[in-house]
Amino acid sequence: MYQEERLVKILQVLNEQISMSVVEICERFTISRDTARRDILKLVEQGAAIRTHGGISLPVIKETILAYRERVRSFSQEKRKIGEYGADFLEETGVYFFDVSTTVCCLAEQVNKKMQVYTHSLDIAEVLSDQSAASIYLFGGKLNEQNRFFFDIEGVNQLDKMKFDAAFLGAAAIMEDGIYFEDKEDAYIKSIVVQKASKNIILADVDKFSKSSYYKGMDWKNIHIIITNQCPPPAFCEIMKANNITLFVAE
Repeated sequence: MYQEERLVKILQVLNEQISMSVVEICERFTISRDTARRDILKLVEQGAAIRTHGGISLPVIKETILAYRERVRSFSQEKRKIGEYGADFLEETGVYFFDVSTTVCCLAEQVNKKMQVYTHSLDIAEVLSDQSAASIYLFGGKLNEQNRFFFDIEGVNQLDKMKFDAAFLGAAAIMEDGIYFEDKEDAYIKSIVVQKASKNIILADVDKFSKSSYYKGMDWKNIHIIITNQCPPPAFCEIMKANNITLFVAE
């Protein structure tokens, strides 16, 4: 099969499932990794696709960017303050994981240093694409359209081979037995990430301490720092103290 014919078929697959890994391209078209990488480079040069960590995906379309920017306008001042406070923990040449939280998006807007940022979040990738300081690595997979993150088992397996200086994580709910999220797949990613990061930092407004959600992503023992906008209820302060978690209030 000639390259041009193969590129058309790759784009057909991308239109159905948003992203493909290098391994998937090799297996589907019976080609070597070098040939798959040349195909990816060609599609990227043509503007037909973007690189992801370990593969390729469709470029972020204009409507998606506009929808994201509408969401940005609705971010509360509290989230922005938490994000600004979290930026103090970013260091030059650091290697970080950013999750899908809107508060972590506020952190991403503060990035102005050379560093590596790994994420499975469509919004984080869009934010960081507007600045040239950080290198962005987007994990691929099927797009969860509601909460705007990518997931597949191969991406999770890649996490197992990595280390991060810090992971910056949001929360759907902070409960007495741990940190919870809305999506099972997202919670599973967090459960892996916290094992691979030297420091796990939760960015969450105080309302999250009064909410409940469905899927636990981490225990309190996995957390090193919590940044919020008000002092949490006393019961949670006791839990943090018992687990040697440092609390910062971004006022």
